[in-house]
Amino acid sequence: MGRAGFFPLLRLQPWSWRAFAFAALVVAMSAIVQGVCVLLGADLHFAAFLPGVFIVGILAGAPAAVFAILLSIPLVWWAFMPPFFEFSRLTIAYAHDINLFFLFSVLLIGLADLCRLTVTITGRGDLNRANETTVRR
Repeated sequence: MGRAGFFPLLRLQPWSWRAFAFAALVVAMSAIVQGVCVLLGADLHFAAFLPGVFIVGILAGAPAAVFAILLSIPLVWWAFMPPFFEFSRLTIAYAHDINLFFLFSVLLIGLADLCRLTVTITGRGDLNRANETTVRR
């Protein structure tokens, strides 16, 4: 496989409508996975959304990943925190869950942005050119 076809999904521009649509699609898929986890008895509110934020961050960029976070928090509050399918007053434990999700998501967005930048640099071959010029000197 050549370098041109290494990561074709990285062609999503970070501020494009396709990147935000991809983020909404990943959040919807994460909600489905989270619903299955809840049916199986798991009580982890944001378990399926953290990998989704990371995937959106790598494939669509940081702005779309922030959009995914902003969609995920009210969705989890409404659908997966008791009482289900209504907004209620947050308990201290639920507020801590939201804060931890936000913190981990911001860290994952930073990591995903670095991974995206690294793949972009290696895909262009800039690292090889830098090594060739260093060796010639």
